[in-house]
Amino acid sequence: MQLRYTKYCFFLCEWDSRDKKNHHVNKLWPKRTSLTPWEKNVVNPPLVLPEKKFLPSLYLKLGLMKNFVKIMDRTGRKFPNANDAKIKERIFVGTQVRELMQDRQFDEDLNETERSAWLSFKRICKDFLGNHKAANYQDVVQDLLTSYKAIGCNMSMKIHFLESHLDFFPENLSKVGDKHGERFHQDIMAMEKLYQGKRTSDMLADYCWALMRDVPEANNLHLHFRGKFLPV
Repeated sequence: MQLRYTKYCFFLCEWDSRDKKNHHVNKLWPKRTSLTPWEKNVVNPPLVLPEKKFLPSLYLKLGLMKNFVKIMDRTGRKFPNANDAKIKERIFVGTQVRELMQDRQFDEDLNETERSAWLSFKRICKDFLGNHKAANYQDVVQDLLTSYKAIGCNMSMKIHFLESHLDFFPENLSKVGDKHGERFHQDIMAMEKLYQGKRTSDMLADYCWALMRDVPEANNLHLHFRGKFLPV
């Protein structure tokens, strides 16, 4: 896909990211039949098949947090362990979100609509994106969407996941905690800096080798054959 703001930026359907008037109205967007390069913003062939894609829960959580902070009144608000530059760009990590969720003063400083959205965000982190998936997770997701719409949040790609593709999430989503998502987020960010934002198959291979080197058996095998072979 192209970087930044594209019209067709979704691999499951032809969701029009520039049609803001229908984001909260239309839930049934046409499904994509193929990802052909140079058609509908697709530049390169996909590295992974769409049906095998998996989004860590922290990836969605940070996106929902970014949209909430973007629309709220940040005047006089204190965010733990975050400087003004990161708050201005709405850059958060998992530990900052967890600390903010435990800050009672932050809850009291919000107005009524902001507090409703914030409580919905904390509820979805616990009952859907956390370690346990509640039986009424669909109602929890719908409550978040309603409260985010009330405060004027735009429909981002991550919110669109919850709006139109809730069945995309696997049943074992609760098996992946914040540790896995935090590590994936940090590792991919380091890889993007190393490859200067160019997402190629080499970057994916480098990331896979980095995971293999962290496994003791694979690390010992790599040291044993050091100088006798090169990874391909």
